[in-house]
Amino acid sequence: MDEQDSSKIGKALDGFSIELPSWGFANTGTRFGKFLQEGAAIDIFDKIADAGQVHSLTGCCPDLAVHVLWDFTDETPTQAVAAAAGEVGVRIGSINPNVFQDQDYKLGSVANPDAAIRKRALDHLLASIQLGQELGSSLVSLWFADGTNYPGQDCIRRRKRAFSEALRTCHEALAPNQNLLVEYKPFEPAFYHTDIADWGMALLLAKEAGPQAKVLVDTGHHYSAQNIEQIVAWLLDEQMLGGFHFNDRRYADDDLTLGSIDPYQTFRIFAEIHSCQQRDPGLVNSIAYMVDQSHNLKPKIEAMLQTAMVAQEYYAKAALIDWTILDEARQRGDVLDAERVYQKAFRTDVTDALVAWRQGRGLAADPLLAFRESGYLERVSEERSQRRERLGLGTGSSYA
Repeated sequence: MDEQDSSKIGKALDGFSIELPSWGFANTGTRFGKFLQEGAAIDIFDKIADAGQVHSLTGCCPDLAVHVLWDFTDETPTQAVAAAAGEVGVRIGSINPNVFQDQDYKLGSVANPDAAIRKRALDHLLASIQLGQELGSSLVSLWFADGTNYPGQDCIRRRKRAFSEALRTCHEALAPNQNLLVEYKPFEPAFYHTDIADWGMALLLAKEAGPQAKVLVDTGHHYSAQNIEQIVAWLLDEQMLGGFHFNDRRYADDDLTLGSIDPYQTFRIFAEIHSCQQRDPGLVNSIAYMVDQSHNLKPKIEAMLQTAMVAQEYYAKAALIDWTILDEARQRGDVLDAERVYQKAFRTDVTDALVAWRQGRGLAADPLLAFRESGYLERVSEERSQRRERLGLGTGSSYA
């Protein structure tokens, strides 16, 4: 790799940051059960400490997404949370409301047939927006489990209008620096129809809500045959791509480590972003890169470190695409040479450039190895094990 390519990678990585999910540091599981880890975070302050470790070692994870009902209770001191984040060098990132786990939401939240339940859901969304303002967060990330399981269960058009009304109300409550990110999912837990099932539905609802609403693309929320990078390109061209939830999947929403199943897809998504940046950098500067993964078998912190390192690797590879040569091949209709430009960048070993970038910023050459040598996991595992015992949380199996 020559000096010019190394410079491209360094410049790209300087502008690339990834938001970590608080829930990725806690014990999580499937609908069947959980496999518990002694070092898993117990509360929001543990999650902040763990996120601080990842950021201090990678230099690219300055934000921590929070899930309102999982991270906050009425007794949680909001300012103490913000202060704790600042102490370890991170910020509170996107606010994620929860309108799917309570019994009231069996038939939906903002699209529920019961007006009182719709109001309860909307009140929670508005309170989450207010929480974001108190914490200095600029993003409110909205995912809804709303939908139906059987034909005729409810009126699809009524539910659509209910979503439009609720999102407009949320938009009106935003501070000038806040944005709504509207996520979509084709199925699960609803299996007949999901109210926001694809990017087109999310796009229409976001545009109806107002100019501070964009679409959030979760890479796991697609059927296997879908071309995610095409969706990304369209949303970029419409100036409506707000951010990502990065993960990977073999079947559907598997929440596997980014790049573990299809690293070339990760590269192709980043290629579309770099392509846009060549022509209109303003469209990509505001994209929020977020992780949404559930690591039930991998160690929590190590999995987040691995994710950040993989994201940097494929973002760096995409930065090496030679757009001049690519455009020339496209102009003369040379399909083979155009594809080879992508393949050359994808196959380039960027290890040395990544190490140089890290060392130039006082970071460890290998963040994962540095973490394993730090003793952090052993220390917090012992402390958290004792705390669980005092709190009566136990360490045995439990069901989700």
